[in-house]
Amino acid sequence: MNVVILDTGCCNLLSIKLAIIKLGYNPIITHNTEIILHADKLLIPGVGSASSIMNFLHKKNIVEVIKNLTCPTLGICLGMQVLSSYSDESGGMNMLSVLDEHVSLLSTKNLPLPHIGWNQVLLDTDHILFNGIRSGAWFYFLHSYSFSINQYTIGKSCYDKYFFSSVIQKNNFFGVQFHPEKSGLVGSRLLFNFLEM
Repeated sequence: MNVVILDTGCCNLLSIKLAIIKLGYNPIITHNTEIILHADKLLIPGVGSASSIMNFLHKKNIVEVIKNLTCPTLGICLGMQVLSSYSDESGGMNMLSVLDEHVSLLSTKNLPLPHIGWNQVLLDTDHILFNGIRSGAWFYFLHSYSFSINQYTIGKSCYDKYFFSSVIQKNNFFGVQFHPEKSGLVGSRLLFNFLEM
């Protein structure tokens, strides 16, 4: 199976690669169009700013390639947010428009941003990504922006009494706001579920 990690120019590529290798796969990190088009599974990682990742994708001429993928594709953290139509980050900018939803600053009155640390993911329904993972399981988060609850929401989390989408899906595109590669056994199980779907 061709497992591809999209080179987004961010800094957590190796940690995701190592997490997948531990599951018995041999992933490729690349922004090469031909390799991406032949992927059986694609992961879009993201750490940093919306502007940096989108500038990188435009520079490598792979925006349309990603939008038209038919293989199962998993966006992680900022990699989930790039699936939006628009992000308020960096003064506001257009994203990939896979989802007709926008990303905004996480609502909070009493707690600091970014939202860093362990938080629960509450599932709205059974889902293949969460086979063997119960609703309310804890995952590791690091973000300041998020999707609100929307039509694509599969799972949600709460920060300072405000709920946001922590898992989304539209067709073959999946997204998780947390970092499965930093979330211990439940994170490994989620990556395994994605790779085996």
